[in-house]
Amino acid sequence: MTSLRQKYKNITGETLPDAPAALAAYVPYRHLGNQLVVSGQLPLRDGALVYTGLVEQDVSMDDAIAAAKLCTTNILSQLCKAIDDDLTRLQGCLVVRGFVAAPSHFTKHPLIINGASEFLSEILGPELGAHARAAVGMASLPLGAPVEVEATFITL
Repeated sequence: MTSLRQKYKNITGETLPDAPAALAAYVPYRHLGNQLVVSGQLPLRDGALVYTGLVEQDVSMDDAIAAAKLCTTNILSQLCKAIDDDLTRLQGCLVVRGFVAAPSHFTKHPLIINGASEFLSEILGPELGAHARAAVGMASLPLGAPVEVEATFITL
């Protein structure tokens, strides 16, 4: 067995946090057949939102990219729980969808969601971490978050 928690620690030097609980009337992930859909994750740490506001207006590009990475950490925590920390059960990431709260003139959504994509590939490796993607601008996101990221994986 290859442990996702151990791989995360080896790469980042940090412990993968426990998966955050759902914040509303949904489940954090849904496993059906060989597809695992992880619900949109916010930049939460220890149950609290780390970043708030609109990108460029209230949140810098660097902080928005860090927020996308934190969302991805929470995706990895949900994935770890869903596959019982066994990376041999993962065939790969199918798609990542990133949502960026920003003013209407903002057009750098892909640069922010690159933070999620690159971090996912860094942790899972180029084969398991490669994915299709969407980066979408929004007027607002839940709880005032600047970024939300969701992902779909293929499992064994």
